[in-house]
Amino acid sequence: MERTTILKSKFPEDYKPSYILKDILSGIIVALVSIPISMGYAQIAGLPMIYGLYGSLLPILVFGIITTSYDFVFGVDAAPAALTGGALAALNIANGSEEAINAVPVLTFLVGLWLLLFFFLKAGRAVKYISVPVMGGFITGICLEIISMQTPKLWGGSPGTGELPELILHMFSELKSLNPLSLILGLSTIILILLFRKLIPKLPMSVVMLVLGIVLNVTLHLEDYGVMILPETASGLPMPKLLHIDMNILPDLGFSSLTIALVIMSETMLASKANATSDGYELSTNREVMAYSLANIVSAIFGCCPVNASVSRTSIVRQFGGRSQIMSISASISMAVILIFCTQFIPLMPVPILTGIIVAALLSACEFHLAARLLKMSKRDFWIFVSAAIGVLFFGTVYGVIIGVILSFIAVISEAVSPPRTLVGIRPGHEGYYSLKAHEDARPLPGIVIYRFGGNLFFANIDTFVSDIEEAIAEDTHTVIINASGINNVDITATDRLMALTKSLTKRDIRFFFAENDGIVNNELERYGAGELLENGTVQKDIETCIGILEEYVDDPYTE
Repeated sequence: MERTTILKSKFPEDYKPSYILKDILSGIIVALVSIPISMGYAQIAGLPMIYGLYGSLLPILVFGIITTSYDFVFGVDAAPAALTGGALAALNIANGSEEAINAVPVLTFLVGLWLLLFFFLKAGRAVKYISVPVMGGFITGICLEIISMQTPKLWGGSPGTGELPELILHMFSELKSLNPLSLILGLSTIILILLFRKLIPKLPMSVVMLVLGIVLNVTLHLEDYGVMILPETASGLPMPKLLHIDMNILPDLGFSSLTIALVIMSETMLASKANATSDGYELSTNREVMAYSLANIVSAIFGCCPVNASVSRTSIVRQFGGRSQIMSISASISMAVILIFCTQFIPLMPVPILTGIIVAALLSACEFHLAARLLKMSKRDFWIFVSAAIGVLFFGTVYGVIIGVILSFIAVISEAVSPPRTLVGIRPGHEGYYSLKAHEDARPLPGIVIYRFGGNLFFANIDTFVSDIEEAIAEDTHTVIINASGINNVDITATDRLMALTKSLTKRDIRFFFAENDGIVNNELERYGAGELLENGTVQKDIETCIGILEEYVDDPYTE
């Protein structure tokens, strides 16, 4: 049974042998694109660039073997790299130093252990409590922060660290290093990649610009004009390393690694689930977390930074028709070939072009389209998005996570405190009951208030419930009917207020009905001491039953 599940998770039901070539080609493209992107992210994480290639070898293979996603790419990417770089900066550890080379694998190993703990706790389910606006704002904030860090490299300066105000000041200070040719190369790279992504989306412009940069350097000797070139890189496959644990910084690394693990789980799960939903299949949530954990543990063993989902490279796989994780196996083999035979080309790469490729990838990863959609559809969610992004940019990635989690809970509480609710009535020629706000031809029944409440009743929203009803009561109102189909439970505070409301309405000769609710709510009403509402006829099966009871005492309520 498990074998069948595994096979189905790796291959779509309509998978054909002819798709294998597309998967292999997609994997080769992923490996080529990973050269500039992964090397840049490794540097952001505080490691020598070669570790970006190491992180694109075995971790992607481990993930591809375990994951239940058809086509998602895993590797060295923006969010963990930025978080790792931020953790090093907070500890005053210089990028590329021996201390950084020792600290980062320990951080990565701790990330893997946290994810393993999440696997045993089945914590992947908790991702559903982080709203899309929060995660979109968080990812966008991280991408913009990395862009701000890398921007000086476009004109020949050094990368910055810290939060946005510090990064802006650093950009101005690095203008003294401005090299016009470097700036032209960097900006041209960004513009061409973004332009061709719109015009010819299947063309891997990152690879094209990488090759073009090598050709330009070989032809024009760009270094002679002050353009920075990548350093030489040793060839060969990575070897396992012993972890060097500094007990003085271990507590700080522990907290930072927890943050990174949460981001990896949240970001990767949300993105891969979106892909799976689009393609019509389901992920095994807990197994995905196991894949994240083991990929990071393997990354640590080979001295690399934390790894997670790559949305940009996954989109490339989908553009080239990749259908299964044969793609990841192909990408891993291709990277091994690059490391053994092709590292002599790395010192020919101009840094401004490499930086332009990274910036273009980060701009594409920003969720600006989501922000525009939220602005049109939900101002509240838009400002949650903006707040999460600002939290990252101005207070750092760790506080950005905290702000994001708080905002997620605020969003949930806000929805619960103020759920959808409306007065309903009838429409001529239509059966049933309709919102008076949503339908212009809907009209209330004479003397009857029908109120639909779309959430559970509890201490934080019962005042809203009662206030809405009181405001709807007019001089001729003789009946209030609650459409409680959206109420799945009540607490003791809400129950007491319902009892008080019933007594208040009865004193005013207004009948009160609580209809359309299920048996669970009835049980809770009895448990909290409101059984009399069931006994005296206040609680009824449906609205039609309430109307039928009224017809025994008043004229037909459907007529004026």
